[in-house]
Amino acid sequence: MQGRTHTCGELRLADVGKKVKLAGWFENLRKVSKNLGFLVLRDYYGKTQVVVETEEIMEQLTRLNYESTISVEGTVRERSSKNDRLATGEIEVVPEKVELLGRCQYNELPFQINHSKDADENLRLKYRYLDLRNPAVKDRIVLRSRIVADLRQSMIAHDFLEITTPILTCSSPEGARDYLVPSRNHPGKFYALPQAPQQFKQLLMASGFDRYFQIAPCFRDEDARADRSPGEFYQLDMEMAFADQEDVFAVLEDVLPGIFSKYGIYQKASTPPFQRIAYLDAMERYGTDKPDLRIHLEVQDATEVLGDCGFGPFTGQTVKAVVAHDFNGTRKVIDRLCADAEVVSGQKAYWFRLDEQGEVVGGIAKFVKEKKDAVAAGLGLKPGDFVALCAGNIKNAQKGAGVLLKMIGTRFDGYMDKESYEFCWIVDFPMYEIGEESGELEFCHNPFSMPQGGLAALEEASESQEKALEILAYQYDLVCNGVELSSGAVRNHDPEIMIKAFNIVGLGEEDVKAKFPAMYNAFCYGAPPHAGIAPGVDRMVMLIAGEESIREIIPFPMNKNAQDVMMGAPAEVEEKQLRDVHIQIVKDEKKA
Repeated sequence: MQGRTHTCGELRLADVGKKVKLAGWFENLRKVSKNLGFLVLRDYYGKTQVVVETEEIMEQLTRLNYESTISVEGTVRERSSKNDRLATGEIEVVPEKVELLGRCQYNELPFQINHSKDADENLRLKYRYLDLRNPAVKDRIVLRSRIVADLRQSMIAHDFLEITTPILTCSSPEGARDYLVPSRNHPGKFYALPQAPQQFKQLLMASGFDRYFQIAPCFRDEDARADRSPGEFYQLDMEMAFADQEDVFAVLEDVLPGIFSKYGIYQKASTPPFQRIAYLDAMERYGTDKPDLRIHLEVQDATEVLGDCGFGPFTGQTVKAVVAHDFNGTRKVIDRLCADAEVVSGQKAYWFRLDEQGEVVGGIAKFVKEKKDAVAAGLGLKPGDFVALCAGNIKNAQKGAGVLLKMIGTRFDGYMDKESYEFCWIVDFPMYEIGEESGELEFCHNPFSMPQGGLAALEEASESQEKALEILAYQYDLVCNGVELSSGAVRNHDPEIMIKAFNIVGLGEEDVKAKFPAMYNAFCYGAPPHAGIAPGVDRMVMLIAGEESIREIIPFPMNKNAQDVMMGAPAEVEEKQLRDVHIQIVKDEKKA
């Protein structure tokens, strides 16, 4: 007989009476007597109940540890007590022969397979091959595979050509920290793993390809977050020649809603066109450039009505407010809200509310009472409303208010439609900004983006820093439910405009040639206008699956410290390996 006739998720009532052979993992055995027991056999496809009715087979099974792999040959019969929660719950198999295929050597497992998600995360990652046997964990990886397959099929249907780009490339002078790879044949020189295929995909456009995509691996030496895996991640990388941002928008607005509706935990997804929100408007209305449009709250400017109320932290500062109508939180809950908001944003939070009689109570009420009517009119208040506030320079006030908005929307009923995927485009990013660390003019988003107004706008910006800060770029972010899925841009394909853009941040033509030689030279041979974007596959699947941590949808993720505790990476290597690539380890005396 072949390895198996059926899978453990396949048999139904129509198969009653058949001789079958199943194979899988020995999940459990409920022993009733020495010659009666109920075995659960599990494989990739599902589970089947096996009813042991002989003393010989019972003894054989009791000598085995759970999670051993076995094969079972027997006859299918109808179950007298059916299990509606199991796809095979109407049948059972009566075994005639059980064969051990792979013995589990351990009496005790690190965790119960079906409850592995309750175990310590590092333990789960160390024994990830056991964690993945849990159907609830495995299903996330299956979901990821199906989503990627559908994305690939959809991009091909939109006439995109899948092209793979190099993994070993040169170090990028912009962006996050690179992972460096020493060269054996070129002493003292290094490759770098690509942070993204950015330059390669633009070179493809200059090479005459019209529509490119790939499910691209990217490598960045960054710290972990709930929505970002350290080390590596994947993105749906795409680029289009002779295109503008609306062309890019049209493709993703056709591709993504169907994917989210088909696989998502929520059946509702935004329909095209997605809402477009200018970056400055997003910061003013939502306090963030990643707004969650499921939340029906907006930030209001309260500087005019509260800036001179006599409350010290507001004096001379920008004051932002979030108004929650018909609020029912207790004082204890409000104090927790303000404390948590301060931890997240770094900005102190304040509050007051109107009681049912319309009187100002709680928090900073004594500073608001004398201006009650003006404040109520300015903020559109009515009895029962709660007002959360933040003050500081405009960026800090916006950031603090944005955190308050999100916390109120997600923690309290009535301010959020949770059962949907709400997409929006954030557009019109500033081309330049003042760097927080350097205090100097820097690129805000992407140095290769096309400035709005082209060369004329850049020439005017050369006159003053203030003019430069007013320039907007054809840059855009795709946001879903408060999560940034992707950044993209219309590319700066004109060498003259590119040099001028870099001049404004103090870099000359020679700097551009030195840092980006291939792309600059390619553009000098006539490049088409082009635009692109790269939605993160990991974040996309995380949202679709409704998971809080990105590690749940990655087959073999690293932990928060960028360690692969299963494989033991990063690890020391032999001295000979270091000599081969001309590397010598120099210990940090301070840490020794």
